[in-house]
Amino acid sequence: MDVATQVAGSKSGALRWWIISLVTLGTVLNYLARSSLAVAAPTLKDSFGMTTQQYSWVVAAFQGAYTIAQPLAGYALDLMGLRLGFALFAVGWSLSNCAHAFAVGWPSLALFRGMLGLTEAAAIPAGIKVVGEWFPPRERTVATGWFNIGSSFGSMLAPPIVIFCIFTWGWQSAFVVTGGVGLFWAALWYWGYRSPAEHKGLSDGERAHIQSGRDDSAVDDSTTTEAKASWREIIRTRAFWSIAIPRFLCDPAWHTFSFFIPLYLVDSRGMDLKSIAAFAWLPFLAADLGSILGGYYAPWLMRRFNISLLGSRKIVVTTGAVLMVGPACIGLAGSPAAAIALFCVGGFAHQMLSGALMTLSADMFEPRVVATATGMAGSAAWIGGMSFSLIVGTLADTIGYDPLFVCLAIFDLVAAAVLWTMLRGRKPATREAAI
Repeated sequence: MDVATQVAGSKSGALRWWIISLVTLGTVLNYLARSSLAVAAPTLKDSFGMTTQQYSWVVAAFQGAYTIAQPLAGYALDLMGLRLGFALFAVGWSLSNCAHAFAVGWPSLALFRGMLGLTEAAAIPAGIKVVGEWFPPRERTVATGWFNIGSSFGSMLAPPIVIFCIFTWGWQSAFVVTGGVGLFWAALWYWGYRSPAEHKGLSDGERAHIQSGRDDSAVDDSTTTEAKASWREIIRTRAFWSIAIPRFLCDPAWHTFSFFIPLYLVDSRGMDLKSIAAFAWLPFLAADLGSILGGYYAPWLMRRFNISLLGSRKIVVTTGAVLMVGPACIGLAGSPAAAIALFCVGGFAHQMLSGALMTLSADMFEPRVVATATGMAGSAAWIGGMSFSLIVGTLADTIGYDPLFVCLAIFDLVAAAVLWTMLRGRKPATREAAI
């Protein structure tokens, strides 16, 4: 009997958690690759003579490609299936990140960055599709919270790994190392993943557990037909816009944290690369905690206060939006340590609300179109993030970063208000059981 079969042998089994752990590892490596640029940015600015605005264009090349590719990647995953589709995209992003080592200036760096964006766009749609297929509604925010820690954990690992590579072998090695490890994960995923319908290690008890509560979830009626919903059908639903608009407003925070924290700490706080390696990972550790605790927060609200499935998601998002007042106060911080502490509050807050927002795609759409709907909402999110990154690149050297951090908190509070106003669905007939 293999390990997967053994772990599935209990009443409800644990195979689904082994599956989500694979997704988590893939997300870690995905974000490790994408975060390598932010950590290497001070070195690359000196090597290529880049201005902050030119660096923002390099960032925008990734963001633009990622934005365009998300609905395409989601559709490809729904069409090909998760096993083959996710593996192919992982190979693509690994090779694209390695190619950064051949950049000779910011235009070629932007080209390779765009290639990375085209291939990395599959990660979140794939993760949410796994959650929709492998977890009952009451466990979805928990599962999303665990795999979503990969985004912050990968960003947390990037500073020490990238800076070690830069000092040891040169900046080119940083991209080869952070990209190359993804190839091993692609092979592991293709070998280890099967859908619930095909996995021989899935017990009858766990299969029944996965199906429990699905009839009570708030599924958008427009996507329940047997035929696969088209992009046009999805985009015409209220459910889509109730997710896409808040994601558009919230994602600028994570883009700013991911791409500009090292530059901010160098330009505004006078820190050097060694100090960044020692401390810049802390906001992403806090983000991990926000992702996990935010995942458990929703089912706790349902159990403790008898709140509906959708109501619990809204409260999680609102709590995170209120906490974003923390990074809005960075301009008042009297020391680099205080600024990093407020970044930690922001990382915690954003990942708390981000997990709930992403999980809504699995709540509101049928599993067969979850990746497509998630990718489309992700495009809206990345349009917001890309637009704000360009604003940061244009204004950071003139007005400074502090007013821009205030904007992030305002955006998130508006997003919470939009969610409460727009998000509607069938109220579950029965409350979800506690986890």
